[in-house]
Amino acid sequence: MTELYTISLSVRQLAEHVYRSGSIDVRSNALNALQEGTIAHQRVQGSYKAQDEKERYLKTTVEIEDELLFIIDGRCDGLLATEPATIDEIKSTNGNLELIEENTYPVHWAQAICYAYMFAKEQDAASMLVQLTYVQKESKLERRFVREMSYEELKAFFLDLIQSYMPFAKQQRSHNEKRNSSAAALTFPFDSYRAGQRKLAGAVYRTIEEGVRLLARAPTGTGKTISTLFPAIKAISNGLLERIFYLTARTTTRVAAESALLQLKAGGLYLHAVTLTAKEKICFQDEVRCEKEHCPFANGYYDRINGAVLDILTNETIMTRPIIEQYAYKHQVCPFEYSLDIAYAADAVICDYNYIFDPRISLKRQYAEMKKKTALLIDEAHNLVDRAREMYSAELTKAPFLALQRELKGVHAEGYAAAKAVNQFFIALRKESENSITISSQLPSELVELAEAFVHAAEAALSSGIGSNRNEAEQGGSQLLDAYFAAQQFVRTAKLFDERYVAYSELGRNEVTLKLFCMDPSAMLRQMGKGYRSHIYFSATLSPLSYYMDMLGAEEKDYTLSLPSPFSKEQLEVEIVPLSTRYHDREASYEPIARLLKRTLAARLGNFLAFFPSYAYMNAVHEAYMELTNSEHSDEVIMLQTASMSEEEREHFLASFQAGNTRPLIGFAVMGGIFSEGIDLIGDRLSGVAVIGVGLPQLGTERNLLRDYFNRQGKNGYDYSYVIPGMNKVQQAGGRLIRSETDRGMLLLIDDRYLLPSYQQLLPEEWRR
Repeated sequence: MTELYTISLSVRQLAEHVYRSGSIDVRSNALNALQEGTIAHQRVQGSYKAQDEKERYLKTTVEIEDELLFIIDGRCDGLLATEPATIDEIKSTNGNLELIEENTYPVHWAQAICYAYMFAKEQDAASMLVQLTYVQKESKLERRFVREMSYEELKAFFLDLIQSYMPFAKQQRSHNEKRNSSAAALTFPFDSYRAGQRKLAGAVYRTIEEGVRLLARAPTGTGKTISTLFPAIKAISNGLLERIFYLTARTTTRVAAESALLQLKAGGLYLHAVTLTAKEKICFQDEVRCEKEHCPFANGYYDRINGAVLDILTNETIMTRPIIEQYAYKHQVCPFEYSLDIAYAADAVICDYNYIFDPRISLKRQYAEMKKKTALLIDEAHNLVDRAREMYSAELTKAPFLALQRELKGVHAEGYAAAKAVNQFFIALRKESENSITISSQLPSELVELAEAFVHAAEAALSSGIGSNRNEAEQGGSQLLDAYFAAQQFVRTAKLFDERYVAYSELGRNEVTLKLFCMDPSAMLRQMGKGYRSHIYFSATLSPLSYYMDMLGAEEKDYTLSLPSPFSKEQLEVEIVPLSTRYHDREASYEPIARLLKRTLAARLGNFLAFFPSYAYMNAVHEAYMELTNSEHSDEVIMLQTASMSEEEREHFLASFQAGNTRPLIGFAVMGGIFSEGIDLIGDRLSGVAVIGVGLPQLGTERNLLRDYFNRQGKNGYDYSYVIPGMNKVQQAGGRLIRSETDRGMLLLIDDRYLLPSYQQLLPEEWRR
């Protein structure tokens, strides 16, 4: 007898797969905002009678076609002791209850009916009452819909759901068998491990095995991508994992992950992997407008998506952007939403940090059981610190509310009044403030309340159709939606406000801004990453490790690993030029640096990159360099990064660095920019790098707030806010030079601070001379 293949699903997973809950309309998402609101749930459950039950666990099994065994379970919100018994499914919303009709959300009925069937089966009940309770979170108003269903009706509905899931279940069974056997047989895709590579791969596997975090500093050339993906895939074959998220900050590192998976596929791996691309980039329309009236790929999306998902999963494995676009066109579905739906079924997901760590964007249908079998591989993890500060901060500015006050006058009274109230707050703030910058450790409760009122008013205005077409958008609709999202984020962030936050206002000549600034994102990173089996943070510049353990939310039980460079010291020639690049010395440094770069290029020829701490400094030295070039009639090629380069201009800049160039070439670029991370100019494409300055961030309000905060925490605030982030940029820029075992090159470090012990210790060991 063939062994049954077991599929374990929660009621919610089953219902949401079949009905693909949600709305592709971004405005509907904003207005309905249906969610599992714990407080609202508890309030409804608190009104239950003594004999009623809440969070009742229910479970059933069903065998299909002598080959599949389904185990379905979950906790219903309420089991009411009525006659017949009632299953109560509670949903909370920020939106207008009047917009919700009985059949607005079939997925909610599906969940409730499943629970009703499971209880009726357990108790041998002839019929059940099925109830949906919708709760408005702020007003606390409730709206209920009730159906009575016989046991036969409940059973038929439940089995129909299972039958609808069957094609996907069979596909997953076949896929998982191939995946696990191919992963078990998979061998490392190179003849041998590089220095440190085996150690990193082993540490990743042990970290997954033990269910903790790993912070790994793995220098350029270690082969970090394959050294993290390979052991994670082995963990899948051994039953430790079901899914991998490969998180990145840049498109270039996403390409590296795709290439590594394609390499493993060539070695026999059978695995579903999907790359998520930002909506603005992958949208088929000239303008991103997700309403069904304006986009044929949104209209009827949920009628076509199940077939589209099954098609691509049956016929593809490594699903990059071009492949997703191909199938999206074929099935006429939104490519962005399509990629998200595929992601819930994939074994590996390559995406931006936001999809896990940003509460506004994170994938919503990840269940606790899925997380327990998921590892997060976080590439270039040094970038996550500042990115997280952005995710967990929020600001409001005066101008949009003044504009909306004018636009909504006579159009929408409630929206007009709410926008006017926010604008008046900013006017009063300007009058009361004696300084251009005001800092407070207290939450600005008045503005939070006004923003909350504006959110409700904006929802009502948007629901009435303001901004639903181009003409109305020109009259304030589009601006209304932007302001709505900004206010919503402000209110959401206010709930996180604690000692790790500060509120500060800035008074400009024509603008007033108030920001809730997250200085220490570690607690929120821990919260958003909670439930995942393991986190692997890795980067060539994850040093000092103690700093990143603080900032990324590591705990005492977590591991750290620091690997030496896999390359020999003979490959890299390092020269420190003790010239001051401090702000007050900069003007005097322009010509000396230009002469040094010109002299170095003339002596060594080849292709060079010179990295500067700012565009202003770079442009000044570039101007001095051009004057020397013109006076000396030299013939090198000179490239200059600009602040707003198009994709084509970026590609042209990099394409200029060719191994066979007949003339020497120098590129001027900025540290922390698009050319200082994630690019590979291997071999003679790059002969030398000059790093001018120590990369310190520009003096400013937020950096000084960070300095003062970490000083209060007993840390070295100046190092935490300025020196370490600056030196990280230095390491990234210098790391462009030696990318393979055959590379040779010269690294110029131009600043007298590189000779100080405090800066020396932050340099990679192979750079210290």
